[in-house]
Amino acid sequence: MNKWLAEFTRHWKLILGLALPSIISFASGTVTGTINLIMVGPMGALVIAVVGVSNIIAYNAWALCSGFGYSVNYLVAQNYGSGQMDQAVRRTYIALYVGVGVALLVVLTGWLMPALILKLIGGSSELVTTGADYLKLRLFAIACFTVSFVFHGFLRGIGDTRTPMLMSLIANGAMIFFTYALTYGNLGFPELGLPGAGLAVLIGEALGLIGSAYVYFFRLHHRYGTRRRFSFDRSEFRLIVGESGKLGVQELAMSGAMFIFTIFVTRLGTEALAANEIALNVMALGYMPAFAFGATATILVGQEIGRGEPYLARRLGTDVAVLGSLFLLVLGIAEFAFPERVARLYTSDPAVYTLAGQLIMISAFLQLFDGLLNYYAGALRGLGDTTFLLRVSLLLNWLVFIPLAYVLTFTVGLGSTGAWISLYVFLALFAIVLCIRFYRTNWDAARLK
Repeated sequence: MNKWLAEFTRHWKLILGLALPSIISFASGTVTGTINLIMVGPMGALVIAVVGVSNIIAYNAWALCSGFGYSVNYLVAQNYGSGQMDQAVRRTYIALYVGVGVALLVVLTGWLMPALILKLIGGSSELVTTGADYLKLRLFAIACFTVSFVFHGFLRGIGDTRTPMLMSLIANGAMIFFTYALTYGNLGFPELGLPGAGLAVLIGEALGLIGSAYVYFFRLHHRYGTRRRFSFDRSEFRLIVGESGKLGVQELAMSGAMFIFTIFVTRLGTEALAANEIALNVMALGYMPAFAFGATATILVGQEIGRGEPYLARRLGTDVAVLGSLFLLVLGIAEFAFPERVARLYTSDPAVYTLAGQLIMISAFLQLFDGLLNYYAGALRGLGDTTFLLRVSLLLNWLVFIPLAYVLTFTVGLGSTGAWISLYVFLALFAIVLCIRFYRTNWDAARLK
């Protein structure tokens, strides 16, 4: 026990050094979204609805494209550990080429079909008219972030989480500034209304992309030779496309299932939907450290696999899970102790904050399972076990979570409580499955991709 504790103490500085910048990076995005929504809120309920619907569409579009950054992240981590940085740069170039192609398709979709997309999801004619230009700009922004995420994947793979943090702060700071300036015509800027808020997001993501590209092509060139030509390698191309596809579909399975979950809750009425949104917003506070420690697990496990130290990789994955869980345990205790007080920060409606308080109590320790899911998923990504992640994500999201949510919410008649119980069961089961997979893996057989 003492030996384990001593080793854990040696590792925690390394883990926190990688995780804390990522927490700041992800937190800045969450805070920016909240501030921007507050700024456009006075424009009315229709505008808030447009922003909410566009957020869902944009997130699902990003989820499908996110595999390029995720695959580069773990592959570069392995290459960095093994000292094969020529291969890491080659793989990053392939991901950039394919990612730019996919980003252009997203731009084309945003240019030609924003109104059609809003109609297909059941938007009213008023919502379609008001939201088409805003959604178009949001999809353009997602195209920029798709490419930025590849650069971030490379940087995190080499153990640099501070630069992605800086790029996120620049991008999100620009979004807040230009939302304030362009939406209402402040500081001498033109008054563009809701499209101005969409343009602000695009400007922010474009600045983040430019900054990330500068770091990759110029600051890192002298060390890793990031500005050079590579001959086409079919096997590497297949690897990048295959891994990116698996990881992107895995992320889409999660985001799509949560979209259906929200639709179920929407059918319960306005108060139930408002309470659900508050509880999810509170739960998002735990998602930031969960995601950050998960990304840290990918980096550390991937690098040690590259160095030929599979059991050190396993140990670091375990230490990340322990340290990350301590973060979420403290947060969960606070939420469990004061659920209604937390809910009252969002609303003064007794019916809403009472129900939201109940849901926050349910979700307080749910975050521990969400965290374990992210930690072990990140570690398995670092190992390269992406096929298993895809299969279990599709199975549990669409054959367990969604059917169970429907049955408990409507058939059994538990309403919002039933919906959240289904989320609890799903995340707990997902976390347990990944934990078992992680510890039953034959680490002696771990190999570079």
